[in-house]
Amino acid sequence: MTKLPCWNWLRLYNRQTLGSDLVAAMIVTIMLIPQSLAYALLAGLPPEMGLYASILPLIAYAIFGTSRTLSVGPVAVVSLMTATAVGNVAQQGTVDYATAAITLALLSGLILLFLGFIRFGFVTNFLSHPVVSGFITASGVLIALSQLSHILGVAASGKTLPELAFSLATVIGATNPYTLSVGLCCLLILHWSRGHLAKRLERLGLTPLLAGALAKCVPVAVIVMSTLIAYALELDARGVELVGAIPQGMPAFSQPHIEWTVIRELILPALLVALIGFVESVSVGRTLGAKRRERIDANQELIGLGAANLASAFSGGFPVTGGFSRSVVNFDAGAKTQGASALTAVGIALTALFLTPALYYLPKVTLAATIVIAVSTLIDWKIIKTAWDYDQADFMAIVITIVLTLTLGVEIGVMSGVGASISLHLYRTMRPHFAIVGTVPGTEHYRNIDRHKVLTHHNILSIRIDESLYFANAAFLEEIVDTELSQRDGIEHVILMCPAVNMIDLSAVEALQEVNSRLLERGVKLHLSEVKGPVMDALKRSALLLQLSGNVYLSHHAAVLELTQKS
Repeated sequence: MTKLPCWNWLRLYNRQTLGSDLVAAMIVTIMLIPQSLAYALLAGLPPEMGLYASILPLIAYAIFGTSRTLSVGPVAVVSLMTATAVGNVAQQGTVDYATAAITLALLSGLILLFLGFIRFGFVTNFLSHPVVSGFITASGVLIALSQLSHILGVAASGKTLPELAFSLATVIGATNPYTLSVGLCCLLILHWSRGHLAKRLERLGLTPLLAGALAKCVPVAVIVMSTLIAYALELDARGVELVGAIPQGMPAFSQPHIEWTVIRELILPALLVALIGFVESVSVGRTLGAKRRERIDANQELIGLGAANLASAFSGGFPVTGGFSRSVVNFDAGAKTQGASALTAVGIALTALFLTPALYYLPKVTLAATIVIAVSTLIDWKIIKTAWDYDQADFMAIVITIVLTLTLGVEIGVMSGVGASISLHLYRTMRPHFAIVGTVPGTEHYRNIDRHKVLTHHNILSIRIDESLYFANAAFLEEIVDTELSQRDGIEHVILMCPAVNMIDLSAVEALQEVNSRLLERGVKLHLSEVKGPVMDALKRSALLLQLSGNVYLSHHAAVLELTQKS
């Protein structure tokens, strides 16, 4: 792949592609304006920072990213994580708070770039999809609850479910009826439009594409209507909190102010933000890419997202990543290349230059309603039942992640998710599946004696190992051989069938040496069959092959034939 992935699409760019990208950019821009403002509010930052985080980062990703339809910018979960991390080092509403958010974007960008340069794209494997779904579901609940204070017009705070619930319970009596009325109207309109408006418009004769585009414009229409109502009825005099003055113009491109004390506090949260943002972004990119048979490069995605976060930091924004809803809209709207993201950035820049004065009377409750509706799609309780029906280990990992995220906060939730994923992997591999196998009559195939009618030999014990061998399951390998051998008399040969063993570490080699020694004491020979090349290379670097009492066979059938002929 080239140093600049954008060359892959720029060299084939034409007028037709530009037209498709322009249409998609117009639709995504309309969607991104309210989201950018809302997610800045969620992060506890001034609304203009949401716009700043939606300009240069999109251009940076268009240059360095590999997904042609991924739309980068502020997203709900990362905004919540930003609020949690920055809230630990500065007070919301202060200059230091905004500076810390910019520093968090800088650190996240540097971490992503470093991981990309060392080709660490496989880091996505540390979080299983069910665990990520559990974390995002819990985060969605926290995000929705955190916005209830804005919808009720009260002052409440908290980073966990108990804190938020207690805080809201103590101030719910002070609910502002005007704020609540605006909030409920916005929620009802946004909810209805998301599920029903497009279908109603199609029944009126509009094309599905046009109907979908108009439905996606509803959040902007809600912003316009609530702003006009707030201005006409002077709702600010009735206690409805407004966005207020938003600086007009493009963000100032400047070096982030760096304080080492702040960096020490934010380095771990930055790693977690980078990890979650990358996992979410790659998942979306791969899903959309598969629909067009387009592949993305995980290592280059690290660099693309790192560049986007650095661009956000140097232009006064906060951490960004690929958003699911925006990317799906971008895809459905017909975006052909990353050029759609660059054009979207132009649209947001024009908004920052000319439209921000019109947002003065925008009620914050409107943005809160936008956030609640947006995150409602993130909450997926069905994943719990699905995991329970499929595998109880997955179920426990998801439940632990959800419970810890809700009760202890998103940072603990992320770390518990990583820990649960790794623990789940270790649990499944520390006791690998194995099978005693025999010959399927009339063939050279070997299958589990408990599942098939097969032929076995009284003096040969054939054990198929269905997992790579390493330190976590080395002892279990010894246990398997000892247990199976103790249940049979007259065994002269033990053959370990290894077609599924892709890797073997030193602990497992030492376990095989111990098995070999124990079998020799019983007068039984140990053989290996169907050993893969990389595993064989590893065994040649050890003393096992010199000590092995039996042989290594290319095929299991050859091993059985030779050993039965010798008997």
